[in-house]
Amino acid sequence: MMSLFENNFLFPPPPSIYMSTMSVITLIALANLGFSELRGKHLHYSKFWNVGSDSKAVKLSSRTGMLILYTPAFVAGAVSLWLCFDTHDLRFLLVSSALAFHFFKRDIEVLFVHKYSGGMVLDSTILISLTYFFCSVNMIYNQHLLQGVPDPEIDLKFIGVALFLVGIVGSFYHHCILSNLRKEKSGGSDKGYKIPKGGLFGAVVCAHYFFEILTFIGISLMAQSLYPICFAIGDTCYLIGRSYATRKWYLSKFPNFPKHVKALIPFVF
Repeated sequence: MMSLFENNFLFPPPPSIYMSTMSVITLIALANLGFSELRGKHLHYSKFWNVGSDSKAVKLSSRTGMLILYTPAFVAGAVSLWLCFDTHDLRFLLVSSALAFHFFKRDIEVLFVHKYSGGMVLDSTILISLTYFFCSVNMIYNQHLLQGVPDPEIDLKFIGVALFLVGIVGSFYHHCILSNLRKEKSGGSDKGYKIPKGGLFGAVVCAHYFFEILTFIGISLMAQSLYPICFAIGDTCYLIGRSYATRKWYLSKFPNFPKHVKALIPFVF
């Protein structure tokens, strides 16, 4: 049954003990971060940047910290395209381009869209940055190993492209909504948090997370292989935990927070 599933939907795992091991490690590590968020042990950024952090911890500005998060992964994607510009493997080009574009977009949003009210703790910054970087490198390497392998019988790469584009546009739109909540006032920018409204925020409090999940599901469908799927599932587990904690935070800060607004998945969770 598993062999049939692989032949129909997935490439066979590449002949690499490293990739097989990293598929398991990535899924478990990201899922564990999600469970930590559910238990109230947060990575220190955004609303939780100073919750439970050591007073002696090294702190960064949010803009600096977020650039550190995304830039190494963007460089990994861009360098892979430069080194393999003459490849004729469409899936490799799609996956590498998607990763480079996603993290380039995040850098642009950090520089020109987001408005900031807190900071980031260095240890969380390094952990997230290394996770994005090594997971991106692993997805690119995984795709390199699969070059020349016959495609699965059911080709999902263009569905993946469509889903990726929906995720990219949706996350950018909702990041703009969050930024516009902090409009310039006569005395400077308003740095206080507000209940987000507009777009999918009428149904879920973490609409931007929802579209990030679609982005990585899209990449996993472009690849149709085990490691990107493990990363997409692990990332989803983490964002489920983070969104639950975020909704709980809003409920504690805003007595008028609408109870029908879910954390991540409209009408469900």
